[in-house]
Order: sequence, then C-alpha cells, then structure tokens
Amino acid sequence: MTSLAPMPTGGVRRIVYLGTPEMAVAPLRALVDAGVEVALVVTRADKRRGRGSALSPSPVKALALELGLPVSHELDDATKVGAALGVVVAYGRIIPLTVLSQLPMINVHFSLLPRWRGAAPVERALLAGDDETGICIMRVEEGLDTGVVYDRAVVPIHQHHTLSSLRGDLVNASIAPLLRAVTNGCGHGEVQQGEVTHAAKIDPSELRIDWSSSARQIVALTRLEAAWFMHAEKRVRLLAAQVASPVTDQSV
Repeated sequence: MTSLAPMPTGGVRRIVYLGTPEMAVAPLRALVDAGVEVALVVTRADKRRGRGSALSPSPVKALALELGLPVSHELDDATKVGAALGVVVAYGRIIPLTVLSQLPMINVHFSLLPRWRGAAPVERALLAGDDETGICIMRVEEGLDTGVVYDRAVVPIHQHHTLSSLRGDLVNASIAPLLRAVTNGCGHGEVQQGEVTHAAKIDPSELRIDWSSSARQIVALTRLEAAWFMHAEKRVRLLAAQVASPVTDQSV
C-alpha cells in the first residue's frame, strides 16, 4: 500500500510552490522575501484571454518569471528538484498519491476546516451568511481537504465584504501561519473536529437571481460579484444590493 511521504521534523529552506490564481501570488512573494528557496513553481498551463485570445500566464507564473524562479506546468516535476516540502495555495488540481508519496505537502485552505471542504470555500461562506471564516494550514493527503491541521487563523466576515475583498483579507491572514509552518516546522497537527460541510464549485446557474428568494439571499448572491438576471431578453448583472429597513407605522 502506498503511503504519504513523511513530513519534515523541523523547518525547511527548499520548497516547491504550487499555485495558480491571484490569491496565490502574495504567499509566494512572502516566502521568497523570507529567504525560503523556491526550487520550482508548478502552475496551471497558460490560458487564452482577452479579445485577441492571446496566451497569458497565470498570475503565479507571471510573478515567478519576474522573480527569476523556474516554472513548470507538469505536476510530476515537483518530485524531481530535491525539495523538502511542497506548498500548495489554490493550485487548482487534486494532487495524486503518486506525487504525495514522494514529496510531503501542506496546503493553505481558505476556510475553518472541516467547514467548507472543497473548491469554493470563500464563495460558500458568503452565500451561507457565515459570521466568520478563516484559513487553515493543513496536510495534503488523498482525501479532499481531510488532512490534519497545523495552524489556523480566524477572519470575521463583515457586511461590506465581497468575494474579492474577503479573499484579500484571507490571503493576508495566511501569510504569518504559512511562514511559521515552513520555517519553523509544522508539528504534529490536529485531526479535524466538528461538522463537515462541502464547498462545491459554483455553477453559473447558481448566480442567477431568483426574485422569490429572501432579500438576504439576494444580497449574499451579489457579494460574489457575478449575480445576474434576465430583463427584456437581456442578461443584466446586479453589482451590489442591500437589505432595506422594513417599513413600519412609525417610519411612514
């Protein structure tokens, strides 16, 4: 039976970094600024973007090239550079056991596990009307976000938060715990406790406003910054909304 590669017993100085979107940029820069040697950056392949459909690198690849770091689009390359640890931040793919058996990995997950395991934890927290969320530094294993948690930080969710602003606050909250885990070591970690909820990827159909929903549900949907409805056979985006104060006899 194939097992996970053992975790380092202390801090490490040579890592592989796996990440793709804008959320993964600041953690990479923080690791480099802290003197951690990034032996390789693994990111998703370039995508065609814009009107001209020109190939564009992921935000993480763009930073890696700016910093002069080696880049690969092949996940298997993570095991070939002699790194002591893999650091995963919004990479966008499940890491297979064939890789995890050769290179131990930790992940920055953007929720307070075991709540919101899965691909869209920030979106699901906003839609559910959660009062708080946070980040966890966790062990990557075969199960989806099931590994032991080494560190966590709580982030309150305020009424002004949108998807992008909450993501920014979560990234900021992740930097110090991530640096501690890499440079000081992870320790033993804690098994996840509590009710498990799953954060499935948001389907575009979920972003369509149902006007029979409550005002709070509609406002929560607009906080994802992609809510829409149809009017006169045209698709209209609703960028922001708020729950109005109820009308009472005293306020009329």
